[in-house]
Amino acid sequence: MKYFSIVLLSFLCLSCISIKADVTTETAEMRESDVNMAEAGIRLIMEAQEIAWNKHDLEGFMKGYWKSDQLKFYGGNGLTLGWEKTLQNYKERYPTKAESGTLRFVINDISKIENNNYWVMGEYHLIRPIGDANGVFMIIFKKINGQWKIVADMSC
Repeated sequence: MKYFSIVLLSFLCLSCISIKADVTTETAEMRESDVNMAEAGIRLIMEAQEIAWNKHDLEGFMKGYWKSDQLKFYGGNGLTLGWEKTLQNYKERYPTKAESGTLRFVINDISKIENNNYWVMGEYHLIRPIGDANGVFMIIFKKINGQWKIVADMSC
């Protein structure tokens, strides 16, 4: 009986370890899949922004941003709060296609911060007849109502 109890207890322990390993692996794979889907969604938003910018469609470019008074943009002129004010600043700084030029993003890193929040670090390159402009950015994306939106942008 003692031998039977030891065998039964060993079997139960091994079964629990096996089940736990399967659940852990599946959860890790699901998390990696979620991160890959988030990264793909974020890249699509940024590609759409490039296309809109290159048509001098600043409103289309702003579709990637959270349309809220809580949007934060930090650039050479300091902190700007709100979607409308950010759009207004873009219109003032880039009134014609000659000023806006052709935009190309280089994404150097996309990392999950927590929950449905990611930061993106990269470079922007504007090729313009009036002179090229290059810089770096760090933007924070959040999934809001099922859509990826930029909630904070620091570009310089």
